[in-house]
Amino acid sequence: MLAAFCAVAVVVCAAFATGQQKPPPTGAIVVRGVSVHTGTSDPWHGNLEARHGRFEPAGSVHPAHHGAATFDLPGAFVAPGLIDAHGHLLGLGGLLDEADLVGATSYQEVIARAVAKATTLPKGSWVIGRGWDQNDWPEKAMPSHDALSAAVPDHPVWLVRVDGHAGLANAAAMARAGITKDSAVGPGGEIQRDAAGAPTGVLVDDAMALVVVPPLTDEQLRERLLAAHDACLRVGLVGVHDAGVDARTLAAMVGLHREGRWLLRVYVMLDPNEKELIARGPWQTGDGVIVVRAVKAYADGALGSRGAVLFEPYADRKGWKGLMLMPKAAIAELAQRCAEAGMQLCMHAIGDAANRTVLDAYAAVKVDGGIAPLRFRVEHAQVIAEDDFARFAQLGVLPSMQPTHLTSDMPWAAERLGPERVARAYAWRRFHALGVVVPFGSDFPVESVDPRKGLFAAVTTRGDGGGPPEGYRPDQKLSREQAIRGFTRHAAHAMFAERDLGTIARGKRADFTVFDRDLLTCAEDDLLQAKVLLTVIGGQVAYDGRDR
Repeated sequence: MLAAFCAVAVVVCAAFATGQQKPPPTGAIVVRGVSVHTGTSDPWHGNLEARHGRFEPAGSVHPAHHGAATFDLPGAFVAPGLIDAHGHLLGLGGLLDEADLVGATSYQEVIARAVAKATTLPKGSWVIGRGWDQNDWPEKAMPSHDALSAAVPDHPVWLVRVDGHAGLANAAAMARAGITKDSAVGPGGEIQRDAAGAPTGVLVDDAMALVVVPPLTDEQLRERLLAAHDACLRVGLVGVHDAGVDARTLAAMVGLHREGRWLLRVYVMLDPNEKELIARGPWQTGDGVIVVRAVKAYADGALGSRGAVLFEPYADRKGWKGLMLMPKAAIAELAQRCAEAGMQLCMHAIGDAANRTVLDAYAAVKVDGGIAPLRFRVEHAQVIAEDDFARFAQLGVLPSMQPTHLTSDMPWAAERLGPERVARAYAWRRFHALGVVVPFGSDFPVESVDPRKGLFAAVTTRGDGGGPPEGYRPDQKLSREQAIRGFTRHAAHAMFAERDLGTIARGKRADFTVFDRDLLTCAEDDLLQAKVLLTVIGGQVAYDGRDR
């Protein structure tokens, strides 16, 4: 641990060494003919212009004199730069190297994709995949390893569920992990078993740690980060809140930034095991592109794998209430350490009982001025007890939510929760009514990295693949302005950056996303078809999609 911390410190010091930095670009740009949504009540008149990486009034920037990039985009629409308030960059990059199981409509299709991946690898090497969801299969039951083990006998196989809270191991992988009928796991995990008590291969939450896959090489780590970096820019994201980053990943990211290969803004949530980095407190690279100010930990599991912790048993599993991954005392201790270090704590909590536990732990923190200035967060905040909506507002806690979780989960969520609880789920409009800041993200690679899908889900409460014409939750529909605000102003607030990011105004950092159509007035389905023309960060074009 100490060695990893020192490695990060060396990289960070190098990033601050001005003698090794390239001369900064001008950050000057002029965009003509566009409609500008500032994200505020103040309109923008004339061309959109920036110099030294910050917005300037129209007419202030002269391309020949200031070396500005110029674009004529009549009819295009500019929004403040879109920020995903909850994603996993390394996981997104991993999808390119691993077996992609997203969208598989049956267990047989999952097996076929694993077989296809195995044929590209030497015998005995690991087959890793992610993205299966039994709720998309006809039988909707958790799988057993038998068919997978028969189809891929010569490789250990480890296939992680779409939410990252369960995995399926074949016989070879279980043998390497030493998992047998007699294996046991603590209260935060589950080894699922068949009627005879034998492991089915499905491991939930903490039990997943029993399977240890080979670590990435340094080059693989960098390649995956860069792949995710580029994917984010292509869909119009200027920034990401990266949830659960360890010291090695952070060092790689900072190293890429020092080399001039990293443009995407990253708000880093550290893994809670990085105690030395947490104790160090907030810091950032000299240009503010990478900011370390938060910590991400897990209170419970996920609803799809029945790991979310509920007050009453699951409607579709008798007597089962989920898996608490961190007890209240441990959450309170971590919250106190974060408060004393000036770090924001972002606790994953999905079930109503888990959300209550986190709020209780936050309320117990002793810090001058209370916890509201620390902007502690609950990541996902999916199922909330009736009395707890107001507690978010009272404590100043931010529910960081993902609109596409609603549209992915609603086809089966009512079966898990029952009608009363599902009415208290995915309820971002209820938070809005209380004046609570609600940052929006995607939780990629659990969901698509594309923020257009999140905007569409928030506005329609329908998925991009369909759903009821009126939406799954018409009572939670947001206006276009509110939906965009979740990915801009509210996401910036959630990373303490509202003075610099999230809206378009003179003096703010020139981060913006340009689309080929007006997101405020286009037809609802056109939200999904809007083309990203430019992704601009600090006045520099990070992605140009005009001819793509």
